[in-house]
Amino acid sequence: MSADGHTRPAWGNPVLGVVLALTALALLWLHRAEWEWHDPGASRWLAAGLVLLAWVGFTAAIALRRRGMRALRVDVSTAWPEDALLVVFASQTGTAEQWALQTMRSLEQAGMAARLQAMGDLNDVALMQARRVLFLVSTTGEGDAPDGASGFVTRWMQAGLSLGHLRYGLLALGDRDYANFCGFGRELRHWLQHNGATPLFDTVEVDNGDPAALRHWQHHLARLSGVTEMPDWERPDYQRWQLVERQWLNPGSVGGPCFHLALRPLEGMAEWQAGDLVEIGPRHAASAVEEWLARTSLVAGELVSHQGRTDTLGEWLAASHLPPSDEVPSLTAAALVGSLQALPHREYSIASLPSDGTLQLLVRRVQREDGSAGVGSGWLTEHAPLGATIALRIRGNASFRVPASDAPLILIGNGTGLAGLRALLKARIAAGYRRNWLLFGERQQAHDFHHRAEIEQWLQEGQLERLDLAWSRDGTTRVYVQDRLRGHADLLRDWVGQGATVCVCGSLDGMAPGVDAVLREVLGDEATERLREDGRYRRDVY
Repeated sequence: MSADGHTRPAWGNPVLGVVLALTALALLWLHRAEWEWHDPGASRWLAAGLVLLAWVGFTAAIALRRRGMRALRVDVSTAWPEDALLVVFASQTGTAEQWALQTMRSLEQAGMAARLQAMGDLNDVALMQARRVLFLVSTTGEGDAPDGASGFVTRWMQAGLSLGHLRYGLLALGDRDYANFCGFGRELRHWLQHNGATPLFDTVEVDNGDPAALRHWQHHLARLSGVTEMPDWERPDYQRWQLVERQWLNPGSVGGPCFHLALRPLEGMAEWQAGDLVEIGPRHAASAVEEWLARTSLVAGELVSHQGRTDTLGEWLAASHLPPSDEVPSLTAAALVGSLQALPHREYSIASLPSDGTLQLLVRRVQREDGSAGVGSGWLTEHAPLGATIALRIRGNASFRVPASDAPLILIGNGTGLAGLRALLKARIAAGYRRNWLLFGERQQAHDFHHRAEIEQWLQEGQLERLDLAWSRDGTTRVYVQDRLRGHADLLRDWVGQGATVCVCGSLDGMAPGVDAVLREVLGDEATERLREDGRYRRDVY
């Protein structure tokens, strides 16, 4: 079975394993009876009994599995906390159900109320009661819903519901070997939006269990819960890179410090495409590890081997959650390392092309309530010295690629979202395509016009046909990038009519919904959805 959806042999299914084992046992006894006893009648009775035993095992396995999952599901007939998230799954072989269970547990560990529900048991009462729902759905056959969800499709998706109150997230599992990739997930998204539901974040599509896409789902869960230290379900396979450049771009800004970073691989060559992302393995500041060790009797330089890796205790601690120091006085260094939990990855849009010679990022330093820097942004922009080794993994982002034609391109973003747009622009310019329109918003023109000289040169040389800027803290009126887009409604319709693709990168709160609202206001809901379905409305928002 591939990607929990398309019909292929699923030898790994535990229920099927029970059936196969018992059936094989029945056949073995059947053969032995005929060989030893030479009594076909006796062998038939024995075979019938063992087949019955196999059936009992099969039904018992299903019953136990369902009983275990049912205990975790919400009773839709009873009230539950208004702020609770409903986690809904539609699974053909169990994969989507497993990820849904992991999703619910991660949210609960982050202190959120969450409930699990099979889509087949979901009704309009639950949908009207819930305020936030996370859907995890597979596709079976050539774009169909899983068998267990067919009742929901027939009963509710063929009719209209008023879902204007509902905010949702969607994880769609599929297999690109099939023509209608994530067909049911895309159908569900269209139905939700057509009935007024609002996405919490962009749909995450998973090709054949791609672990990078699943980590991206975890990234959204962390942001949704507000617990950025939510552990990765599966740690990325990082490579070693070197930090070779760091430049503070906006000194004097009323916004947080924003930095241009450049990195090079320490081993081999690296390739990526415009629109791709990186996953960074963050580390604590050296001073934080030293202060933690000072409260224990442990030594930073002690070598510890764990799971095939040998490193100093200080190195293990730097990349892990630091437990309360008063809980480890009796632990050996080896026991401590065995109990550590790695810091979760951070995601950033790549702002350059391989031809630039370095992988470049645009990172804003996050400031916590106590004034300290966030773990990920603090490591990259403050604590890591130039020349430091950075744990980094490139992740392809096929849904945010540059169009492979000379049709117009509209680029819209704010803040550090300029990173992804800059890479797309570089790719377009390298291909000789000049029909590019950039709309960018930040706080203050004097301080926050990131990569200003480069952008103005592109405009002067005609590689950027149009540039519209929005500075929210200049003047008495707050002006945002979506306001600039609305102010050029006729031009927007004209460019889209000429086949333009719209790419949006930046803040999920405020900017991205604001731009989406303007697109729907100017172009209409159906036209905007067609753009999305045709791959002409692409987003990398966070």
